Amino acid sequence: MAFPTHARHVVIGAGVHGLSTAWRLAERLKRSGRANGTDILVLDKTAIAAGASGIACGVVRNNYFQPAMRELMAHSVDVWETDPKGFSYHPVGYMQISHEAMREDVASIYEQQREIGYDSDFIEGEKDCTAYMKGLLSDWRAEGITSVLHEKRGGYANNTAAVYGLADKAEAHGVRIMTGVEVTGFERGSNSDAVTGVVTDRGTIRCEQVVVAVGPWVKTIWDMLGLPREVSIKGADGRMHDGIPTWRYWCLEEGVIGVDPDLQRLNDGGMPPVIHVDTDAPLHSDVDGSLITEEAWGIYYKPDFHFGGVQGGAMPYEVKTPADQVAIDPYGPESPEFIVGDDFAHMWCSALAFCQERFSGQIGKFRKEPSGGLGCFTPDSFPVFDTFCENVHVIADSNHGFKMIGVGHLVADEMMGEKQALLEPFRFSRYAEGKLHPLSNSPFPWS
Repeated sequence: MAFPTHARHVVIGAGVHGLSTAWRLAERLKRSGRANGTDILVLDKTAIAAGASGIACGVVRNNYFQPAMRELMAHSVDVWETDPKGFSYHPVGYMQISHEAMREDVASIYEQQREIGYDSDFIEGEKDCTAYMKGLLSDWRAEGITSVLHEKRGGYANNTAAVYGLADKAEAHGVRIMTGVEVTGFERGSNSDAVTGVVTDRGTIRCEQVVVAVGPWVKTIWDMLGLPREVSIKGADGRMHDGIPTWRYWCLEEGVIGVDPDLQRLNDGGMPPVIHVDTDAPLHSDVDGSLITEEAWGIYYKPDFHFGGVQGGAMPYEVKTPADQVAIDPYGPESPEFIVGDDFAHMWCSALAFCQERFSGQIGKFRKEPSGGLGCFTPDSFPVFDTFCENVHVIADSNHGFKMIGVGHLVADEMMGEKQALLEPFRFSRYAEGKLHPLSNSPFPWS
C-alpha cells in the first residue's frame, strides 16, 4: 500500500494492546455510523507480534491481590472466552499454590473473586492442600504449601497465534496494519500540546488521536512526547517522595523443558491448569542436592504443544542499569545480554522436580536456546492507562500485558468519549494522589 499521509487514529504497536484497541475501535466506529476501520492505522517498526507479545508465555489469570487488577482481569478473561479458537486460547484454568506467609492474601483474593462471580475453589491447610494436589497429580510433592486457589477460568494462549488472531479481526473491519515503519517523533499543534502528526522514518502521518501500545518500548515513546522522567509519589504516611524514575526495567526469565507435553497430564488424563507455586521451603538442586536458595521463591509452568514441551518461568530480576542506558534492541532472544542462562535452567528445573517427581532428572532436556526479554515497569509495577498531550492514549502495561486483552476494548471505548471505571485506578495521577495499589507477599513484583 502507498504510504499514508493521514489517518484519524494512529496506533503505535502491533501487539496485543495495539491490535485489540484497533479492533474494538473499528467495531465501534462502524456501529456508530461515524466512520469505518480505514480511519485506523496500526504501525510497527518490525512486525506483528515481533515484540513482547510474541515471546509471552501466554498465561491468562485473575490471581491478583489488588481488587482493581482482579476486576480488570475478569473483563479480559471475558474477551478471551469470546473466541477461544480465533485467539488460540486454552481455558484450562489456573492454580496459585502458596506458602503460609501468603495464605491470608490468597484467601482475600478468593473471597473477592466470589464477590465478582469469578469461579474458583480455595483449599487451606498443608494436609488438605497436599491431598487436593495429589488428587489431580499423583506425584505432587511440594513442601510448605498451606493454600491452593484453583481458578476454574483462565488458562493460557499461544502467543503469536493469538496476536495474529487479533490482527485478522482488526483487518476484517478495515484496519490498516503497516510494519517496518519506525516512529521517530511527533508534531504538535500551534496552540496546544496535542499531537497533530506522527513522524516516522518513511514520512509524517497527520492524525487526530494516537494510541501508544509498545510494551517495553514505552519509555522511548514517552521521552519523544516530552513526558516526565520522574514522578513524585505520596506515600502511606502522607509524605511526598520526589525524584522517583518513571520507568525501570526488569529481566524476565522463562524457558522450556523438552519433554512430551503429555507427560504433565492429570490423573484422569485431562490437561492440567497452569500451575504457579510460591513457597519459602529451601530449594535444593535436582542435580547434586546443593542448596539453591533459602529465600521465598516462585515458578509457574504448563504443558504447551506450541512450545513443544513444558514451558514456564520464575521471578524476574531487576536491571540495575539506569533506564536511560538500557538497550531495548535487539529485543528478547536476539539480545546477547537479557536472556536466560544456566543458573535459571538449574533453578527452574530443580523447582519443577521439587513440585512433581516426574520432572526429577529432566534438566538435561532443558532447551539450550535463547529465551527471555525485558519488561518496562512503572514505579509501583502496575499499569498506567491514561491520556497525555490531550489526544495520546498511553497503554503502559508494566509487563502485565499479554493476558490483559480486554484493555484495548476499554481504551477504544474511552476514545469514543465513554470513560471506563475499570481504567480509573490506573491513571498516572495516582502517584501524586497516593492512590496506590496494595502489595501482596508474593515474591513476584506484579502479584
